[in-house]
Parts: sequence; C-alpha cells; structure tokens
Amino acid sequence: MIDTVLLDLDDTLLDTRSATRAAVLAWAADLGIDGDPDEIATRWSRIAEPFYARYQRRELTFPEQRRARVRAFVPSLDLTEDAAADELFAGYLRHYEDGWRLFDDAVPTLRRLRAAGLRTGVLTNGEEEQQTRKVERLGLAPLLDVVIASSALPFGKPHPLAFSGAVQRLGTRAEQVLMVGDSLEKDVRGALAAGLRAVLLDRYDVHGEVDVDRIRGLGELTVPG
Repeated sequence: MIDTVLLDLDDTLLDTRSATRAAVLAWAADLGIDGDPDEIATRWSRIAEPFYARYQRRELTFPEQRRARVRAFVPSLDLTEDAAADELFAGYLRHYEDGWRLFDDAVPTLRRLRAAGLRTGVLTNGEEEQQTRKVERLGLAPLLDVVIASSALPFGKPHPLAFSGAVQRLGTRAEQVLMVGDSLEKDVRGALAAGLRAVLLDRYDVHGEVDVDRIRGLGELTVPG
C-alpha cells in the first residue's frame, strides 16, 4: 500500500518553464542581446541541459555548470575568471527567482494528499539550498514532510541511487512510494527501475503514447491502494 507520495518540484509543482523563459529574455535584454525570443529561449535551454546533466552525474559541481552555461551563451565576453562568470549568472538568477510561481493545482493536490493520510515530499534534481528556498518562498513547506534534493544524494535522477537514497531517508519501502513528475526518463522510468510506483505528469501533451500511467494535471492524480 502506498504511504508516501514524492513529487518532482520543477515543472511539476513550480512552473519553471515559464520562469526560465521570462528570465533569460529579460537577462538577454540587460546584456543587449537581440533576436527572436523563441530562439533565445531555446538556445539557453539547449546549452543548459547537457551541463546540468553533467552536474547530476557529478562530473561538474553546481557552480561549475552555471559558469559553463554563461560562457557558452555569451562567448563574446571574457569570462575566463570564475568571478566574472558568477557575476554574469547572478543577473540571470535574479530574474529567474522573480518568476517563481506555482501551478494552480499544486497546493490543492498537496492538501488533498495530506488529508488522505499520506506523507508528501519533494524529490528534486537540484542544489538543496536553492530548492529549499523555492519551497519556502512559495509556501509549500507546511504541506511537505520532506524535501530531498539531489545535491544531498550520491547522484541525481534517474540514477537508482537517487531513489533508493530517498526511500532510505523516508524510512519506508520502495513499493510503498509513488513518484510523480514531468520527466518520463528522470522521474518515471527512473523510479520504476528502482522499485517505486510512478505517474507521469504530461501537462503539455508532449509524450504521445507511453506505457506508463499518465495524467494531464495534478488534479487527476489518484493514489493506488
């Protein structure tokens, strides 16, 4: 029987996609970078994803992946000194944090799960301090029993040790935990491979036919007995 529901944070509870797009466009304007907004946002995403994946595999530290992203995004600037790259990224970060917003179904769903007697938590790929700050600023802390960030685990999702580490911290068994997230590979297939139950949150209908349980919004989430 399921006793705990773990949810991803970014693009599951928090509308990170919108925050990221608004932030990079505002930041690019600050830097005097002109161009099609869609192309700018897409370029930032394509640069960020592989460096962030390397961080999750522990090939880069959290600050190193940030520096690598800004150096690739603005190659015309001299960012050989780490301090210069950090300062440039801080400009993006200010815009990003200003854009943090929850999806409308986040709080009602957490309240519903808690009312059903289930433990609720977040399992997120990210740096613990930043992810905890998101949870606290957005008022989610009272609705969560635990916030587990990949920086406190041996590896990030979808590595099996991310899930087994979370289960161990919860003090339960893998088969009693349901993982809910927007990433088919990181959240769902990773959880299933580690023995957890899992549900794919496909808000934008981007996954087509899949062989896993799928919902289009958190309001559709049901917890199997």
